[in-house]
Amino acid sequence: MTDWDQRFNESGFIYGTEVNEFIKNHYDYIEEGGHIGCFAEGEGRNAVFLAEEGHPVTAYDNSEVGMEKMKRLADEREVYVEGLHKDLTKDRVGENVYDGAIMVFGHVPKEDQPFLMANVRGSVKTGGTILMEVYSEEQINYKTGGPPTTEAMYRPEDILEWFRDDKILHFYYGEANRVEGTRHTGLGHVIELIAVKESV
Repeated sequence: MTDWDQRFNESGFIYGTEVNEFIKNHYDYIEEGGHIGCFAEGEGRNAVFLAEEGHPVTAYDNSEVGMEKMKRLADEREVYVEGLHKDLTKDRVGENVYDGAIMVFGHVPKEDQPFLMANVRGSVKTGGTILMEVYSEEQINYKTGGPPTTEAMYRPEDILEWFRDDKILHFYYGEANRVEGTRHTGLGHVIELIAVKESV
């Protein structure tokens, strides 16, 4: 059982069942009806929302417990989400598969971040859109969610470097209020990205 399996192994949804605010407000940057890859999707709240909005959705996470809860939520909402158990810091997903990709608070150690980001970016077709919201290192001072150390948080300059070949439609580094279940509770410090993939 992974650390995330243990975290998700309670009856309730620890990050709630409602879509992340950033995704709710910006998912329409992805073409209508486009196939979306959801990375580090946890218990599935964002994937299920996107399926409700008419998108084919494939969700990835390293927690089998999280994937099972996502399936339960999808069944309750009467939609289908393909859930795949995968370690996104070691296992490649398909290349040029999706019309769009999202990742919300997918936190991994610094040494694994380049592989994870290459996985997300590589999965999207040229012209597809990537939406991401993660905690910045500044989040450590807010204590409203996220990893216990900055080692698994993100730096804005790294994200801009990973997507340097793409068209950046939106980039935000600053405060945002997020109330998502019991683990994200109030004002925090985030990095947001909307990027259109411009090259393979």
